[in-house]
Amino acid sequence: MTDDVNIHLTHENRRSSHVRLLNILAASVWCLGGVILLVKGGKLLAGSVSLFPGPVWPWVAAMAGLLLGVVKGKYLFSRSCRKNLTRISTLKNPRIWQFFSPGFFSLLLLMIAVGGGLSRLAHTSLPILVGVAVLDLGVGAALLASSRVFWQQKAFVKSSP
Repeated sequence: MTDDVNIHLTHENRRSSHVRLLNILAASVWCLGGVILLVKGGKLLAGSVSLFPGPVWPWVAAMAGLLLGVVKGKYLFSRSCRKNLTRISTLKNPRIWQFFSPGFFSLLLLMIAVGGGLSRLAHTSLPILVGVAVLDLGVGAALLASSRVFWQQKAFVKSSP
């Protein structure tokens, strides 16, 4: 009887550590994506100033994009974080590639490809350049604002045995 309990506890401890690892991976990719998009958006915005000096509206648009991103992060992206943490916690036998769902990985690849294409297209006109910069800044801010869910839900804390 004691061996059965020990085996169950060992399996549960292993499962718990795998869930924690998936939470850490999900949060890391989420936050890294936010930082990358903020840096990229900032560089595009700075590029707009050097290519098309003069207008102030790109800076106003960037600030609006950041503000909208924070709001979007609080009300929309946070829900996605909570859903993903719940999905991870219900996995019976967590595997390392399951820190996001297969559908989310597909969406992520599509967003990266579209973002890269838009960035290459952006340098042809000021409105497109600023639009892509604002989009990157807004999504980056949303990702970082919503990452608070990982901390609030103590996604990284080891569960006690």
